[in-house]
Amino acid sequence: MLILFSSNLESIPAWLQLASVAAWLFLVILSAWGVHRFVKTDPEIVRKIVHIGTGNVILLAWWLHIPAIVGIMASIVASAVTLLSYRFPILPGINSVGRRSFGTFFYAVSVGILIAWFWHIQQPYYAVIGILVMTWGDGLAALIGQRFGRHKYKVLGGQKSWEGSLTMALVSYLIISLILLSTQGNLWQTWIISLVVALVATGLETFSFLGIDNLTVPLGSAALAFVLTQLMAG
Repeated sequence: MLILFSSNLESIPAWLQLASVAAWLFLVILSAWGVHRFVKTDPEIVRKIVHIGTGNVILLAWWLHIPAIVGIMASIVASAVTLLSYRFPILPGINSVGRRSFGTFFYAVSVGILIAWFWHIQQPYYAVIGILVMTWGDGLAALIGQRFGRHKYKVLGGQKSWEGSLTMALVSYLIISLILLSTQGNLWQTWIISLVVALVATGLETFSFLGIDNLTVPLGSAALAFVLTQLMAG
């Protein structure tokens, strides 16, 4: 059904495709600004609204068949802006995480790499898996861990919670399962692949020094899902 829906959107004019993406990003930024301006809340909430909201653009890129070059160029521009923001106060609200981190930069880079890879082989849903596992899985894990994390553990000097890690695993499993079900059908391999990738993604998320998980989680999730699908299909 999802493939048929995506195919029906292929005939949408290019200008409307880009306008749809721009409108979504505007809505995300507006929502983040509204929460920051009118709601007394943790700045981390605002960051995660942007983190999760912008990541969902990958769904629009997939459904609307936006050319790979558009996503790659957007990734290059975003990467350059985030690098400059570490030197100049361009994105103070996004980069202020209370610790030294290149997570925003790695975020932009991972999007470009996944689009270049999986758009080229005409299997964009693996890129979607990688990005959504990072945005929803990692994003909700951070929020749940900070709000409800009572059972802490440390990895390479970084502190995590079992509640956050469980959230990462469950959300990742749900995302991967839904995407593979919609593209490959209800096969037994779908459930095995989803479980394995979700657990590996959760493991990668625990090693998040300097924000490196924003690179390892999406690339690792997408690559592992792709490789396992090829092996188990064979």
